[in-house]
Amino acid sequence: MAKVQYYIYVVELSKRVFSENRKFREANPQFNGVLECLYVGMTSKTPKERFEQHKTGYRNKKGYKISSNIVEKYGMYLRPSLYNHINPITTRAEALKMEETLAFELRRQRYAVWFN
Repeated sequence: MAKVQYYIYVVELSKRVFSENRKFREANPQFNGVLECLYVGMTSKTPKERFEQHKTGYRNKKGYKISSNIVEKYGMYLRPSLYNHINPITTRAEALKMEETLAFELRRQRYAVWFN
């Protein structure tokens, strides 16, 4: 059986998320309104497949919603230039750590970023 690979992905969000979502705004006090609002995620699917799941409000076989409300409502498109150099990643633990690392790095660059 093929070993699972994980992928980091970045979605550009509409800037409306900053004005309309209090939690997003509070998580990004560094944001100056110049750069974009982003969502950073991790998946065992391709980034394109995962983005489509977010946009359609995907639910798993047990009926649990496993898509982000923020991406479903505000997601516009993938930003491969921000993540292609990272992928693929061989373990889930490494991918989770890289998701967080990339999110904080993008915040340091003054993007507004959401991740789980």
